Order: sequence, then C-alpha cells, then structure tokens
Amino acid sequence: MNDAHLHLVVNHFPIIGTIFGLGILIAALVLKNNTIMNTAYIIFIVTALFAFASMATGDGAEEMVEDMPSIGKKIIHEHEEMAEKLAIVLYLLGIVSIVGLVFNVKKKAKANLVSFLALTIAVVAVILGKQTGTSGGEIRHTEIRPSTEKTQSGGEAQED
Repeated sequence: MNDAHLHLVVNHFPIIGTIFGLGILIAALVLKNNTIMNTAYIIFIVTALFAFASMATGDGAEEMVEDMPSIGKKIIHEHEEMAEKLAIVLYLLGIVSIVGLVFNVKKKAKANLVSFLALTIAVVAVILGKQTGTSGGEIRHTEIRPSTEKTQSGGEAQED
C-alpha cells in the first residue's frame, strides 16, 4: 500500500466525520443532552486525528500523481492549500472538543459556551471540507472541474 492509496483511505473521514459530528452536536444542543454532546466531541477528536493522517499521506500521494497527464501541479497545489486550512480548523476543533469533553465531565459552568464555540468551528470546517473535497476530487475527475475544455480531437478534458 503506497501513500496515494493510504491518502484515499483516510481523506474522507475528516469531511464526513465533521458533517456527522455537526449534526450530532446540533441534536445535543437542541435536546440539551451532554451524552450526545460528548459523542459529537469524540467524533471531532477522531476527525482531527484523521486530518493529521490525511496531511501526513498527502505529500506522498502528490508525488505519485503530479506528473500524470491532465493533472498538473497547479490543481494539486490548490487542493493542498485548502487541505492545510481545513486541517488547522479541524485541529482547533479537536482541541476545543477535548476542552468541551473535560468541561462536561467536570460539569463546568463554561461547558455551554464551549459547545457553541465548537458549533461555530464545525460549521466553518464543513464549509472548508466541502471545498477541500471538491478540489481533491477534481484532481482525478476532470469532468467536475469548473474550467475544462475539450481538446481539438474531442478527447480528454484539459485544464486551462
């Protein structure tokens, strides 16, 4: 198993985990249920760990595909820039989630404030996750690239 394969295995969880975690956190806030909230926090912590794994395998994956036809370094660089932003937000969300988990267990007064901070960060993470996932998909799926043209021969799409 090489870095490109490992990257493909782990890169989906930071996006999907954040979406699920956000939904669970919203349910916890609506129901005012700390057990459900702790579940969301644990999902966010695991999501941050998978973000780390995605970042750790990304460079190796880049090396394997950057010279393939119709890919190019520009599109990979755009994905890498988005992924770095998402990773920072997910690391922050993971730290806030650890604090929220501790505050919930110790029944701290500020636990509610931490939950709304986590909610805000998670919304930002979902937005960045969508952009990161789309830019990653565009690397190999030329049909979803916004700026593609067919070659003269009607063959494979090429980046502008």
